[in-house]
Amino acid sequence: MFSIDSNTKPSSMKTNFNADNSRAATWVSCYVGLGSNLMNELGSPSEHIARALASMQEYGQIRELQASSFYASAPMGPQDQPDFVNAVAGFQTTLTPFTLLAYCQQLEALAKRARIRRWGERSLDVDILLYGDLQMTDPQLTIPHAGLSERNFVLIPLRELTPTLTVAGIPIVDYPQSNDWTGLTLLSCD
Repeated sequence: MFSIDSNTKPSSMKTNFNADNSRAATWVSCYVGLGSNLMNELGSPSEHIARALASMQEYGQIRELQASSFYASAPMGPQDQPDFVNAVAGFQTTLTPFTLLAYCQQLEALAKRARIRRWGERSLDVDILLYGDLQMTDPQLTIPHAGLSERNFVLIPLRELTPTLTVAGIPIVDYPQSNDWTGLTLLSCD
């Protein structure tokens, strides 16, 4: 698993969340997927993910943050782009689903993400995978994440963090992609 380096300075993060709807009633277990394959003036793909994890570690409405190892994977979309670095983070939060989505998008903006093309290169992608036992479909947010069961670059790090996890009533070990290392490489923690 990835350890949060206290020397990785999170960017200052201002929140514009409405106090009336930004907090859940209690702490909720959540998982997010992080991916990057684009270097920019702020750093490499691994540095973008490490910076996002450090920001989450420092954020007051997130606690008990754990991060998987980093994995390299071939791009899912257009193949004329660099391989991705992927990880999964698990934590407790008091943020509501849509406020967590806004927070994830803010992390992406801090990494200077530009949306060039669908499934294209990006400096940082942060997707909500699971939010407690919530199941919802909305034009802006689907939980569990719509592609979760098909993506080994999400399921393998998720399984690393929580091998006994169940997703939509199915143990994570029973998802075929959680056992399929095709195109996936565990990266060293250097």
